Amino acid sequence: MPRPVRGARGAARTSFGRLLPVVLAVLAALTAGCQAEERDEDEGRSPFTGRPAESGARVLAVKVDNAPQARPHTGLGEADLVYVEQVEAGLSRLVAVYADRLPERVGPVRSARESDIELLAQFDEPALAYSGVQSRLRDEVADARLVPVSPDTAPGAYLRDPERAAPHNLYARPAAVLDAAPGAGEADDIGFVFGEPPAEGGTRVERHRVDYPNATFDFTWSEGEGTPGWQVAMDGTPVPGVSPATVVVQEVTVRDSEYGDSLGNVTPYTETVGSGDAVVLRDGQAFEAEWERRGERSGTEFTTPDGDPLRFATGQVWVVYAAA
Repeated sequence: MPRPVRGARGAARTSFGRLLPVVLAVLAALTAGCQAEERDEDEGRSPFTGRPAESGARVLAVKVDNAPQARPHTGLGEADLVYVEQVEAGLSRLVAVYADRLPERVGPVRSARESDIELLAQFDEPALAYSGVQSRLRDEVADARLVPVSPDTAPGAYLRDPERAAPHNLYARPAAVLDAAPGAGEADDIGFVFGEPPAEGGTRVERHRVDYPNATFDFTWSEGEGTPGWQVAMDGTPVPGVSPATVVVQEVTVRDSEYGDSLGNVTPYTETVGSGDAVVLRDGQAFEAEWERRGERSGTEFTTPDGDPLRFATGQVWVVYAAA
């Protein structure tokens, strides 16, 4: 007796088996085409800001003092990217990253920390302008994936402002720092994606505050004149000339390190490899996000709770590391 139902299923499985390689090939071609289009769209744009930029720009990171005596800062508005991290006694310091534009000077410049080694490894050997490090950390900085340039190695790349009190009066000359670091790497992908905001999931916010034990950061949305952005205030004092398009509040592990300052305060270590939650501020909205950085050589990816890339607004980006 014939069994048409079983035969029909068998025929269907046979046809699908023959078609499967074709289907996979078509899907692969479509995926490759989309990726190629995305790469074409990214060509000629900064991986740090999404703005039009020439390729081949080398990366300079500057460790910036953020004690109240160090303000107002110089050259912070020209940075592509600014990281905020906790240091001793619950205070903060900044790491300003430049590639697209180099101001004449940046500062005040202060000393590096152990956390900076892990943070900056994703930039593939950037130049680092800093005032120095404690003696126990010198070998680690020398062996790190960066090109250290301090006043000891390149005195002509720095200057002292006689109108400021030491140690808050040291400034870097970015062009001279890069001249002293011919091996500094070029700007490349660090995980950021730029474009339109998510259609859903955003909450309108006028101001967002981040508290450290002895420092505060307020980001207030302003349409303003010219380019809209987040007005920055540190410890309640507005920061002139700085208006990032995107602010990322990234929840990370902040633990004690093996180092400390001369007053006996333990130096915090900010872990930037791993995963966790974040809030992305852009276009006057706050978006819940998740972040992941798989290793020191990897960039940090930010996604929506559904796993889609969370795109940043074009312009300067601030990343504020907050203890989870």
